[in-house]
Amino acid sequence: MHLFNKCTATASRSRGLRADERNTVFMDALSYRVILEPDQDDGGFNVIIPAFPTAHTQGNDVEDALGNAREVIALELGFLRDKSLPIPPSDAENARVERVTVVLPAA
Repeated sequence: MHLFNKCTATASRSRGLRADERNTVFMDALSYRVILEPDQDDGGFNVIIPAFPTAHTQGNDVEDALGNAREVIALELGFLRDKSLPIPPSDAENARVERVTVVLPAA
């Protein structure tokens, strides 16, 4: 069984389903927070995905990092589904990231 978002489902239905899509479960798209941290040593970005703490990826630029994040999340979702484990809910709807600067007091 495969997971697709609603947009894919609608497009597939309008063209007719292929044989490998007949047992496909269509579901709403899920949105997850991803944090891109610049890699000071190698350039590019390391990607942190809070909903999937064991998932790790990186990218040479923002577009590459986000594409790799989508791929690793899809792999994680497939693994969880195959093992009948719970799928984390979307966590990006109300996400807000801020920066806080703290000055260390003199010793």
